[in-house]
Amino acid sequence: MKNILVPTNFSKNCIKATQLGIEIAKLYNSEIHFLHSINTPVDWVKLNKLNEKRYPETLKQIGITKAALRALEKNAESQKLKCRTYLQYNSGEKDVLEHSTNFNHDFIITASSVEEIVRKAKVPVIVVKDKEVTFPFKNIVFVSDFKEDVTEAFKQVISIANKCDSHIHLLCINTHTDFNNIALGLKPIEELIEKFPAIKNYSMAIYNEHSVETGINTFTKQQPIDLIAMITHGKTGFLSLFSKSISKEVASHSTLPVMTIHV
Repeated sequence: MKNILVPTNFSKNCIKATQLGIEIAKLYNSEIHFLHSINTPVDWVKLNKLNEKRYPETLKQIGITKAALRALEKNAESQKLKCRTYLQYNSGEKDVLEHSTNFNHDFIITASSVEEIVRKAKVPVIVVKDKEVTFPFKNIVFVSDFKEDVTEAFKQVISIANKCDSHIHLLCINTHTDFNNIALGLKPIEELIEKFPAIKNYSMAIYNEHSVETGINTFTKQQPIDLIAMITHGKTGFLSLFSKSISKEVASHSTLPVMTIHV
């Protein structure tokens, strides 16, 4: 993880995302970038300095925003991080993804509107929500049915777990159309773990629930989870279901931080 992007609108949850981004950047010795988008009444980039004065309120807001971005930059640099800030005009989630691609970010941490970012980002995304973030993450739950090959995604979870000295909970959720016995449910998890013999701090769980979201909610109420990790953009089975709705819904409604990983 060399280059982290943190889109921000300076809200309470975005401040949490900023703090988390800085802490993760310190762990990985990464460069961190902060990005903010501001809406303007005209195409601001094409205005000259004289015409900008025709929009005093917009000028004022831009000044406030630039000062806030400078404060983020100083905070990061005071913690010995390389940092850049970017101000975009009249952009949305699509522009965040384009910006991330152009600057080769390999991780995104956000708390703003995230549907398209979660669905289309090619790099891991952590969505920070209402609950206070516990970092370093001591308990990470990785959710899958483990029938698909999730090896590469699991490597991303292991990377963070190793940096944080985390316990990894591998959670399989069987829905009402796929109820299974415990032994059969554990077998694919065990096969995955066999690929990573160095992992010692982990546990496995099988939940039978009528929906994946319910299973995740039930598990996180029973366990001291700090981060939910899930997969997006699968093409078959459980992963396809995730790509269509589940990861988006959990990222939108969970109060815990949610990490989505593209496969």
